[in-house]
Amino acid sequence: MKSTQFTAHLGGEAAFALRAAVEAAVRAPSVHNTQPWTFVIEDGEIALRADADRKLTLSDPAGRELLISCGAALFTVRLTLRGFGYEPLVRVLPDPDRPSLVATVRLGERGEPDEHTRMLRAEIERRRTHRAGFTELPVPDRLVEALVLQAGAEGAKLTPVRSPAAVRVLAALTCAAQDVQSQDRAFSLEGIRWALPPDSSRKDGVPAGSYPREAERTSPHFAQRDYAHGHPWGNDNDQSMSASTGVVVLLTTRGDSREDWVAAGQAMQRALLHASAHGTDAAFHTQALEMFHLREFLRQELCSGDYPQMIIRLGFSFDETVSVRRPVAEVLQER
Repeated sequence: MKSTQFTAHLGGEAAFALRAAVEAAVRAPSVHNTQPWTFVIEDGEIALRADADRKLTLSDPAGRELLISCGAALFTVRLTLRGFGYEPLVRVLPDPDRPSLVATVRLGERGEPDEHTRMLRAEIERRRTHRAGFTELPVPDRLVEALVLQAGAEGAKLTPVRSPAAVRVLAALTCAAQDVQSQDRAFSLEGIRWALPPDSSRKDGVPAGSYPREAERTSPHFAQRDYAHGHPWGNDNDQSMSASTGVVVLLTTRGDSREDWVAAGQAMQRALLHASAHGTDAAFHTQALEMFHLREFLRQELCSGDYPQMIIRLGFSFDETVSVRRPVAEVLQER
């Protein structure tokens, strides 16, 4: 039976599942919490589109981080539909004449969701981006190995950086890139657009309470984005137990096409939700990847020729910060 017949046969149940998938997708991580996506539900199909108005023109001119963000949203759509008992039928970048169309998803065969699907789906709302150090509690090797497998299932490679020297290199390049970007007025203004002052009513960007006012320095130190820009913003949570770097991992792909970027986003979200299910948080550091020569250096020296898409730290924290998301009505059209 074709997917369109399933939709027609199930009627309201199918429509509910499609809308629920979009409601879940808006919880996906995105660069600076830009939430650079829109959705259309029409004729039993979800169309996921990249919102070019939310692209970071200076730090992400090619739209790599934008498509990684959309890939994370796409995986969330797929996961949610599987949770409702539908096999999602996905086409990634289906129309070269419509480059903003990231993917279409239709409902396929029915089936009972497995335990892992239910586990990941339960983490969609709980997952948070962490912006500080971690506790000294070690991330179990078995969990790291499981995350490697999760990313691999989506066509990307997640590599734990075990060499202390390599971790120092990544930390140094992150700090160098952050220092250079902070001295560039245009870069700073682009970041300020997504930095929210206290009590802001906006539902996108990075809230002032989502990072510590005075974070402990990790060793080696991975620079955080300066969302406060000299203001006394940030939360006052105790950071005395949060000075560990955690486990550093690299998310890479063999190629560097738009399809690879979408795949990286799907792999990232799958791994993040699995990590969240085991109480592990993630911090992102993409500053060095936003500078071509530093990204190319990492590709050649630390990634065996593969293309680095994300630098992530994993660990345990006491983070209970609240994230913000745009209401579904702002990003969804139903026809």
